[in-house]
Amino acid sequence: MLAVPLFLDPKLEPPLTSLLASSRFLHDLVDGLGSPLNVVVPDRIAENVARFRSVFRRHHLEGEISFAHKANRSSALVRRLAATGAAMDVASLGELQHALACGFTPGRIGATGPKEPEFLWLAACAGVTVNVEGHAELQALAALVRRHGLPRMRVLLRLSDFSGTAVKVLSRRSRFGFPTSELAGLLDACERHHEALEVIGVSYHLDTTSLDEKALALEGCVRAMDECRARGMRPRVIDIGGGFGVSYLADGAQWERYTSQLTLAAMGRREALAWRNHSYGLSSEGGTLRGSLDLYPSHRPVAGADYLDELLRSPAPTLGRPLATLLLENLYDLCVEPGRALLDQCGLTLARVLETRLETDGTHSIRLAMNADDCALEEHGILMDPIVLHRGERWESTEGSAESFGVHLHGNLCLESDLITRRLVFLPRLPDPGDLLAFPNTAGYCMDFNAHHAQRRPLARKVAAYLGADGWQWRLDDQYWPIHSEEDAHEV
Repeated sequence: MLAVPLFLDPKLEPPLTSLLASSRFLHDLVDGLGSPLNVVVPDRIAENVARFRSVFRRHHLEGEISFAHKANRSSALVRRLAATGAAMDVASLGELQHALACGFTPGRIGATGPKEPEFLWLAACAGVTVNVEGHAELQALAALVRRHGLPRMRVLLRLSDFSGTAVKVLSRRSRFGFPTSELAGLLDACERHHEALEVIGVSYHLDTTSLDEKALALEGCVRAMDECRARGMRPRVIDIGGGFGVSYLADGAQWERYTSQLTLAAMGRREALAWRNHSYGLSSEGGTLRGSLDLYPSHRPVAGADYLDELLRSPAPTLGRPLATLLLENLYDLCVEPGRALLDQCGLTLARVLETRLETDGTHSIRLAMNADDCALEEHGILMDPIVLHRGERWESTEGSAESFGVHLHGNLCLESDLITRRLVFLPRLPDPGDLLAFPNTAGYCMDFNAHHAQRRPLARKVAAYLGADGWQWRLDDQYWPIHSEEDAHEV
């Protein structure tokens, strides 16, 4: 076993800190509803919307904060969002139907991503705004409007492959949207379908955390809007998508130390840090380090609304002025589509401990009543420690604990690969069978994006938790409405 532990303490903020301190409440939930169990905190998502809105106000910008629905299937979260005035980004027929059923009006819904004919049909009939991904989709939308005698549809033209003169940064290729080099032909097509489609703006989707790439794309969108206006169109919206990120860890030094030690392990200069020498994308060839870390940057100094603020303060690559200034000068509305960032601190996943076993190498194996896809931290490259909730004891933070036990977390599937996390996790105290492990901050993509019915095991149930007059209250996810939080708040 390692002499020095490598903790990765999760970042915890209200209301998760209060929820975790209610250990008996969480044990009662799992006792009644089973393990694993997802717990979402709808009121926190409203706070995250407010943080993004404050950035808009700081830069005197108008526009929308639009939640990327694919990040979580929760009805409770979507209903709470509907009460905030935020918008919704949907990427499937089911998501569109869900958003409408949870209280979103068509004017607050945008459709993105690959779209089946049924998805396009409902979007056209309902009158939601559609991000157009290609010429075929443009033609299909125009044909739908004409064939069914529908009102003129609002569309955003999604662009990709941005470049600029006198700059070295190029945006990476995306399978979403039209290359900017094809803009002239795209606008020709829009003019031909003018009576069916109204171009209200442009957008982009970039799978990157690079501020330079996003600044280049945003400046490119401003130039594209100029071309639209030169043709007599009246665009007003620039949608810059998501990718604002979350910082999952409390301590950046822990992250730096862990990744440095992981590099040494890949080079063979120290003992392995993960199951069967897994090294997260790194390898050694003849003493030379190869590859790159296939991990989400679990500690980010700037994330979420702060990342948006920094982007808007950034100078446009060729025009030089801050990007927020460019938007203001042209009176353009800004639309953002956070998924993970709006779900920061909005939930946790609970799993019951079934067995704790000492191994011959001095580590311990912990078997949980869940599998890797019930809490897909590894699938999304997120590394952070779980929290042990001992039955009958109140949880208190053990950050900086001097004690440690190295453990491997195994799932309940009969597969060698079913590891909740491949890395050796360090816990300040070993759990006993019947205790719970809480994986915090899993609402963004980790709860149900990968979940399935393997071995006929049930999917994790989901509940919404909210503070009431007598402490934490709960309802099944699909039975929660924002009025429940408000009723209990009046009683406090």
